[in-house]
Amino acid sequence: MEKIVLIDGNSILNRAFYGIMGNSLLMTKDGTYTNAVYGFLAIMFKIMEDIKPEYMVVAFDMKAPTARHLLYKEYKGTRKGMPDELAVQMPIIKEVLKAMNIKIIEKEGYEADDILGTLARYGARRGLKVTILSGDRDTFQLATDNVTIRIPRTKAGKTEEEDFDKEKVLEVYGILPKELIEVKGLMGDKSDNIPGIPRNRRKNCIKFNKKI
Repeated sequence: MEKIVLIDGNSILNRAFYGIMGNSLLMTKDGTYTNAVYGFLAIMFKIMEDIKPEYMVVAFDMKAPTARHLLYKEYKGTRKGMPDELAVQMPIIKEVLKAMNIKIIEKEGYEADDILGTLARYGARRGLKVTILSGDRDTFQLATDNVTIRIPRTKAGKTEEEDFDKEKVLEVYGILPKELIEVKGLMGDKSDNIPGIPRNRRKNCIKFNKKI
């Protein structure tokens, strides 16, 4: 079975940036910061070595508002902007990926998550073994027998990974991946500034595992 790796560009770049900080950020002789680029490539090369995919795509967010912002203007309203030290590395990683002939996809009005979800479903229908590389656990709703989510953790420059397919999601959370959508709808998402149903009303709507 042929394999495809779908990478959440913003998520992995952020994870690499904050995972490789220490007392001072890596930089070139001319003062260009490179810690996020270095960490991103280390994570990417590791999954390439492990999986040996025939295809690879990296999806990035764009600055333009998405459909979610139009539905709810406070969406992600509490998030701070990208640090300058990280922002200057974004065009660098894109330039590196293009030089490596790795496909980059970004579309105004859509988040990288939307692109990853679409490609994951399309790839699975085409008979590909799909691996999504992301630090965002919202992607767990996409897990199936043929779609696996790999979550990397970078500490002191060392990266560890954990894979979640349908069975792993069921084992850890006690529900099927698609049911995570309902749980998120009830609980809300503080990181995205999405309010949920008050705790004292949740039990009347659905029962879910306490690990969520």
